[in-house]
Amino acid sequence: MPEKTKRARRLPREVRERQILDAAVEVFSANGYHAASMDDVAEVAGVSKPMVYTYLGSKEDLFAKCIRREAKRLLDAVAAGVDADMTPDMQLWSGLRSFFSFVGDNRSSWLVLHRQALSVGGSFAEEISQMRARSIELVAAVVVATGTKQGIGEQAEKSAEGLAAALVGAAESLAVWWLDHPDVSDGLLASWLMNLVWLGFGDLVKGEVWTPNFPATT
Repeated sequence: MPEKTKRARRLPREVRERQILDAAVEVFSANGYHAASMDDVAEVAGVSKPMVYTYLGSKEDLFAKCIRREAKRLLDAVAAGVDADMTPDMQLWSGLRSFFSFVGDNRSSWLVLHRQALSVGGSFAEEISQMRARSIELVAAVVVATGTKQGIGEQAEKSAEGLAAALVGAAESLAVWWLDHPDVSDGLLASWLMNLVWLGFGDLVKGEVWTPNFPATT
């Protein structure tokens, strides 16, 4: 169990809700949705169980609010790390580094978003799908911008969403691997992924497309 918070009195509602949500993220990440209890959340938050219900509703409501808040925090962190004045490759690298930095600094958030929400499924998994869709939009915009500068904007627009989906999926998989290899830095992870994908992206937006070379038949 996460360490419980010392009880506090007469906090503003916004502060109290944040305190409960912080505790809930820790409890859900440690115990999973089904095993976590509102008693656990109340104990870690340092509040009474009725207060948890009063401020944030049922367990299902609380979990949904945790997912939405942590998804927003993740997307905001990635967007904040991308400077529109950077070159496209540096935009992508900075976005990836911001993503991995968030995961490294907020392990519990990532576990709730990527493992717990997906394992429960239903509307919770749909929240993650929406987060992933917004992530894909961010990456696709970089691909389109690069292609436009190279004079092949139409070609880039056709492939941008699919390529962005592949990159987002690769970043998520690498983040899961990183949970068991925390000695690797976020910058190195971002560089690994850039070396894997950007050379291909770079060639593509220049119009250099790979095609299979089948042997001639006789």
